[in-house]
Amino acid sequence: MINFKTDLADERRDIYRKANNIANEIPGIETSEKEENGIKTTKVKILNDEGANAIGKPIGNYITIDIKNLRIAQKDEIENAAQVLNGELKELYNSHINNGEDILVVGLGNIQVTPDALGPRVINDIDVTRHLLNYAPQYLEPGTRCVSAISPGVLGTTGIETQEILQGIVERIKPKLIIVIDSLASKSMERISSTIQIADTGIVPGAGVGNKRRELTVNTLGVPVIALGVPTCVDAATLTSDCLDIFIEKLQEEAKSNDYLNNLKNEDKYTMIKEALLPKDFNFIVTPKEIDDLIENMSSVIARGINLSL
Repeated sequence: MINFKTDLADERRDIYRKANNIANEIPGIETSEKEENGIKTTKVKILNDEGANAIGKPIGNYITIDIKNLRIAQKDEIENAAQVLNGELKELYNSHINNGEDILVVGLGNIQVTPDALGPRVINDIDVTRHLLNYAPQYLEPGTRCVSAISPGVLGTTGIETQEILQGIVERIKPKLIIVIDSLASKSMERISSTIQIADTGIVPGAGVGNKRRELTVNTLGVPVIALGVPTCVDAATLTSDCLDIFIEKLQEEAKSNDYLNNLKNEDKYTMIKEALLPKDFNFIVTPKEIDDLIENMSSVIARGINLSL
């Protein structure tokens, strides 16, 4: 079984194709790509159980938006990225709910831990309207959508599973759709806080770092769940594997390679490195030093994109 160690569907697709020497598309999966204003959007659609079993993701739609150079993003670049996100979200809304129906936005994570604070940070900037519709409707435009938002915290501080909290909220306020925002894990250093994944299949919080919680899906909550996530960390084994690839490529460029190095690059180094790190508890989760700025930029993109789409 392939150890993907990434939450991103397009990375899992690439890993599976490479591991199985597949030149074309994986059976049961459709993929399309487009690029506009320097932003690349990749859509991976899992059509059936064959595709789902291949990359370990449920049947559904996965949209990856790649935003380069977000570390030094200017206001217009953030606005451009938010507009792209807005367009993709609206398409998913239209396929699951009617125009104007109630939406609940949920920000997962721990606001005290920067790499895990994306969800709560976004919630602070969401334009909520439910209270205004109830108590001051005269100040709103006709047809304003009912939007509510919550950051339920983490199990370690509340003692309550997020799924349990959301089940109670759904039962009480009855939204027609839930948008869940969470931090993800990636296998690539380049993807850290520069990629947004949208999926209409829900989410299993903590899965990317081996700390799985109860799933948040239409099956457990009774309403469609759109998951919106950003990679904010990689584990040490993935980081080391990437560094080895870079090192080997450097040696090859300088004509110092040999058969061993060529074979090493093609093997699954992740498993070997992880086996070496785990006994010493060295398999850390790694995040960039500028993570504060990255989270601030990406939370602005996501909040702006969601507000535009609603």
